[in-house]
Amino acid sequence: MIFKLMSSAFAHGERIPTRYTCEGQNISPALEWSDPPRGTETFALIMDDPDAPSGTWVHWILFNLPATIRDLSERAHLPADSQEGWNSWGRPGYGGPCPPSGTHRYFFKLYALDTKIKLPPHPDKDQLLRAMENHVLAQTELIGTYSRRR
Repeated sequence: MIFKLMSSAFAHGERIPTRYTCEGQNISPALEWSDPPRGTETFALIMDDPDAPSGTWVHWILFNLPATIRDLSERAHLPADSQEGWNSWGRPGYGGPCPPSGTHRYFFKLYALDTKIKLPPHPDKDQLLRAMENHVLAQTELIGTYSRRR
């Protein structure tokens, strides 16, 4: 069994549909995952764009997703006790792909953790990654691409 992250909206390495971007409805795509390792207590999700001209741009941070769930619906409504971190726009929540030029890659990284993360409300990516150190049981990722229509 392999810990795997998928989406019904797009396949790994394929274009993210416009409805999930700044040129569409800017809503989060449905995500589903399978086969987390034994001992998983929570999940964390980070979506970022390493191709942004000013450095990696964070689009979405979720953590303390309960180990009992295996999906997030489109326009994700977070399960109780789940938390969101600050994205690069300086707010919690999902911000869809919106590259200034060219085709960018968007990494949805899902982490299986052996603990619940204790952080103040709305941490940034670096704070979350530090809190996750020594607690990651497994990681999986889904990559989508997007370029704006000009």
